Order: sequence, then C-alpha cells, then structure tokens
Amino acid sequence: MLIKIRKSWEISENETLSESQYVGRRDILKTMGLGGLMAASSGLFGNSIANAAGADPSAHLYPVKRNEAYVGGRPLTPEDIATTYNNFYEFGSHKSISKAAQALKLRPWTVTIDGHVEKEQTLDIDDLLSKMPLEERVYRHRCVEAWSMVVPWSGFALKDLVALAAPTSKAKYLVMQTFQDKDVAPGQRQFWYPWPYTEGLTIEEATNDLAFMVTGLYGKPLPKQNGAPLRLAVPWKYGFKQIKSIVRFTFTEERPKSFWQELNGNEYGFWANVNPEVRHPRWTQATERDLRTGTRIPTQFYNGYAEEVADLYKVLGKTERLFM
Repeated sequence: MLIKIRKSWEISENETLSESQYVGRRDILKTMGLGGLMAASSGLFGNSIANAAGADPSAHLYPVKRNEAYVGGRPLTPEDIATTYNNFYEFGSHKSISKAAQALKLRPWTVTIDGHVEKEQTLDIDDLLSKMPLEERVYRHRCVEAWSMVVPWSGFALKDLVALAAPTSKAKYLVMQTFQDKDVAPGQRQFWYPWPYTEGLTIEEATNDLAFMVTGLYGKPLPKQNGAPLRLAVPWKYGFKQIKSIVRFTFTEERPKSFWQELNGNEYGFWANVNPEVRHPRWTQATERDLRTGTRIPTQFYNGYAEEVADLYKVLGKTERLFM
C-alpha cells in the first residue's frame, strides 16, 4: 500500500477548498463545462473588479486541473480580498489600485526571450500559452510588508519556459522585465522610480520545481491588478520578487540589479527569501497578518517551503542576510 507523507506545509484537499465561493464556482464550471463562458462574464460571481478579465482570449483555458502536490497549508484567502488588496507600483503606491489597473491593455501582448539562448525569439502570449501545460497550484504568498494570503494560481512551471528558451552554458541568471507604458500606467510617470520593473533569479532558482509562471487565478484568467497576463510566483520569496505583467526574459552571465535593489538596496536585496529571523530594517518579519482572518501568525522559514529550496542556499550559510 502506498502511503503519502505530506510535507510540513500541506493540508488536505478538503481543507484547502473550504472557501465556499471558490469551491462552488469551481465545481459548477467543471460540471457544466462552461469554464470559458463563465470566466468571460464579469459579474456572475463576485464583484466586477475580481472578474475584470472580460473577454480575455485565454478564458476558455480555465479552470485547469489542480496539481494536488501543491497546497497552501491554510484555507484559501477569499477572492474578493486577493483581487482588491494589491501592490502594483505601475498604477500607484497604495493597495487600492485594482480599478486603476483596468487601464492595462492585455492584447496584443508579446514576450521576448533573449540573451544567452540558442535562438532569441518573441512570442505572442496566446502562442506561449498554447505551448505550455497549464495546471493549478495553491501557494502561500508572503509580502515583505508582513501580510500574507493563500491563493490558487493557474499557470505553468518556470522550468518549462527555461527549457523552451534553451539557454547556453553562459546563462547564470534569468532577468525579467515588466511592461512600460506611461500612457496607461501613471506610476511610471514618477521619474524617481527605476522603470521598467526588473527582477531576477539564478538559473537554479528558476528551474526549481516550485518556481511558477502565473496566468490565472481562482479558476479564471489572471486579473490585471494581480499581474496579467503573466507573472512570477516563487512562494519561498517575498512578494516584491514576484514580478508582474512580464514582457521580457533575458538570460545573462551577470547578476542583475532589481527594481527595489536599485531604489533601496539596504532594505531590498537580490535574494529576498522569507526568513523570520532577519528583520526588515523598519519592522519585524517574525509574524505576518493573514488577510483572511486579520490575525497575526508566525512566519515560517522560506515561508514553509524549506524542504524544497533550502539546498539552493547552502553556499550562503545560515547567517545569510536576505536584504543584502
């Protein structure tokens, strides 16, 4: 008899699906076979902001099958919270940017792959989606501001995109950039920010099983305010590493300097791994505020994913400063 031993951060499928709105919607869509139609109808479920995907051409792809190897360890955060409490500095430095983010134009949208790769290429987002096996994963998300949520991302493993890119042996890092359009993103008119938003991972991080490219949320296309049409999820790192609305993947030899490093390298460094023992210079990281309950809970090392990622950082030692 095969006995599955759950990882420290896992709970059962039933516990994870206890958020009634998401469960009901997901089951109804599967039963009726109307995933694309429902996902394209803003307002049948939840508020219009949460369902602002509208006529997204990828709507027919969702919901996708859940990969039960990835569950969040806590009940899901309600959709209306996760889709209205957002950081997206391109549209403002506050949390209430969900309405402003609707100005983002999702088509046409292309993704460029360049740098140390066998062949540089530019793909239409829908062409990229057609090449990738989509699945759903429930991940914990921990912001450096000490709030957290648990959400069902849809998308594909980042290592699949790396394989598509076919990097050469010179590629040591993967650099990602978001869109830049001052006409639709008022935050990008603020010259003191180092636009475009840039982030990076080592190749080893990018090909870790947990690294995930997000294209959907709660069984529908990814809302604009959450980083549509393509964002990164690396759940063992703080949220500012998880770049939104990506348009470029560049494979390089040199470690990149990210958006927040450029802005304030004393507080926001390259690694940004969740560590309750290393405070942010202005607040503790020992606890976090769960957006579902509003209560403070203990923060786990690597956000509870140490078993999967700790080996990546052995050379840095236990006293690694995560904001350097």
